[in-house]
Amino acid sequence: MQDAPLSRRVLLTSVASALGVHALHKAGLAQAPGQPRVPTVPPDPTKVPGAPLSELGRRSPFERPRRIAIGGAQGSSFAPLQDLCGIVTPADLHFERHHAGVPAIDPNRYKLLIHGMVEHPSVFDLADLKRFPSVSHLYFLECSGNGGVSYSGARPDLSPQAIDGLTSTSEWTGVPLATLLREVGVKTGAKWLLAEGEDAAVMARSIPVDKAWDDALIAYGQNGEAVRPEQGYPVRLVLPGWEGNANVKWLRRIELADKPFMTREETSKYTDPLADGTARMFSFAMDAKSIITFPAYPVILPDRGWWEISGIAWSGRGRISRVDVSTDAGRRWAPADLQAPVLPKCHTRFRYLWNWDGTETTILSRAVDETGYVQPTLDQLRKARGVGTYYHFNHIREWRVRKDGAVMFGGEG
Repeated sequence: MQDAPLSRRVLLTSVASALGVHALHKAGLAQAPGQPRVPTVPPDPTKVPGAPLSELGRRSPFERPRRIAIGGAQGSSFAPLQDLCGIVTPADLHFERHHAGVPAIDPNRYKLLIHGMVEHPSVFDLADLKRFPSVSHLYFLECSGNGGVSYSGARPDLSPQAIDGLTSTSEWTGVPLATLLREVGVKTGAKWLLAEGEDAAVMARSIPVDKAWDDALIAYGQNGEAVRPEQGYPVRLVLPGWEGNANVKWLRRIELADKPFMTREETSKYTDPLADGTARMFSFAMDAKSIITFPAYPVILPDRGWWEISGIAWSGRGRISRVDVSTDAGRRWAPADLQAPVLPKCHTRFRYLWNWDGTETTILSRAVDETGYVQPTLDQLRKARGVGTYYHFNHIREWRVRKDGAVMFGGEG
């Protein structure tokens, strides 16, 4: 590791240069089909009036982040992690995962039924839900299959978006599920609840009632506005830190019971096949994980010298307590700076200053959460899960920096 004082001017010049090269080299998975071209250079803004007021804001035409959409009604779209700053994902760039497309639900006709092992089965409309005291929290969501391409079939031309773009952080607003459970009166012996969606797949998952009493949220707001349709409008379930499929969108029904419901989504789907032929069920919590988003493919570093390595880390079990960075293929590690705020079950941005000497190397990041859990290597995860698993790929990601400055996914060798 090389850590030494450097001027702010040198650092900013280097970063600005890299970002310029990054923009010029965006291609492949980082480029959306049919994306409009950057406009020609505008006239001197001090010589002509600017654009008038508008009812709806929009990005500068020079900023063109896009999700990568794969599949159709049963597909996914990946958030552009390498194009984002901070920890909050703009709502229109939040990742998507659908099983039967995005339903159109009239909020004026929306109903949420809570029944089963309760004293007072009840139906709530959207206005009813909004009458309860609300809360707002920043939480990440992550598809349980996120990162699968890095576990098997990895290629050097994968961007952070293509690898781990099925995670996003939003500020979610709504009513705690515990509030509604107190309203309906949960009967003794109720240990599980069924959360059911109003999409064509009728997505349904069994959830331990303990999670509902803890921090589950019935959300109708996202990043200061109504939840987007692709994120569950008008109401979705948010289970902080738990795999995305359990955070049922377009929520229409909650049923309390004394045992899990063994739905299709938790028997034939969303179980973790293990090497010994068994399967791990109800693997809700997302383990600690991190990924470097700069420098990463398709960036080309134009010069040796000081660069800021940056990325995000997260854990479904609480706060990130440390992120270590290695710039020599894992032989030595040093702690990165964690950018405030460092919140539980939320993306945390980390930064590390690196003086690149121009030699080929591999850079890595390793997250540690407040439980003491350490992000494993790929070999460690494969030994624990086998090569045939489908979910929970939280192994260390590697970026190879070549002598010409090109950054590729995958380590040395």
